[in-house]
Amino acid sequence: MKRFPSWLLTVISIVIGIVVWYLLSAIPAVGAIITSPIRVVKTLLAEIESGRMLSNIWASLLRVIGGFSLGLIVAIPAAFLMAWYAVVRAIVDPWIQFFRTIPPIALIPLVIVSQGVGESAKISVIFVATFLVMVISIFQGVRNVDPTLIRAARVLGATDKHIFLEVIVPASFPYILVGVRLGLAAAWTTLVAAELTGASKGLGNMIMEASLYFRMDVVILGIMVIGLIGLSMDKFVLFLERKLTGWQELRQG
Repeated sequence: MKRFPSWLLTVISIVIGIVVWYLLSAIPAVGAIITSPIRVVKTLLAEIESGRMLSNIWASLLRVIGGFSLGLIVAIPAAFLMAWYAVVRAIVDPWIQFFRTIPPIALIPLVIVSQGVGESAKISVIFVATFLVMVISIFQGVRNVDPTLIRAARVLGATDKHIFLEVIVPASFPYILVGVRLGLAAAWTTLVAAELTGASKGLGNMIMEASLYFRMDVVILGIMVIGLIGLSMDKFVLFLERKLTGWQELRQG
């Protein structure tokens, strides 16, 4: 049996999904909630023409990128320190495990009281969500580095600095990229909660305002835009992973 290319299967899957969506929207009881794709496209064009869509996308992108970037900057050194030093792990790990079980939306009252309803509050909520996801993933990656590599480096006279830069970092780099993917996903899933802190613009705010007036076409449009942007970012990180970790595949081969 001839194997179909993956891109063709993806296109077929998307087409089938749109057809199923259209058929479901044609059912009166369902169509009141799941708006037809044709109406969603018309709403998209109207939102773009009015300028609201681009404004909302830009506002949400800035918040996601800001919170995610801060989370990554803090997560990388924290994860490496926890994995490298047992004392740091014993002190920090219980707190990370504790806050990891708390949904970011539960922190919103504290964030509003401490920071108000400005942009810093929204970025802070996204920062907490992304940091907790990424620090655990990166920590596990560092812990999974083959101890034989470390022992061999020590036998050859490598210092802790050289072991860290030339053994630990390259070996754990794929896990860092996995953490980045998980962090981006957490950032977008936390966006709506972050924009509960009094946003006037943003995709999450657009969805919440539309739901108050039962504008389900706008709600579905906002959900789809968030999904498409998040998917595009994930594919970009996958592209970087293939480019930057290709040497590992060659070594394994």
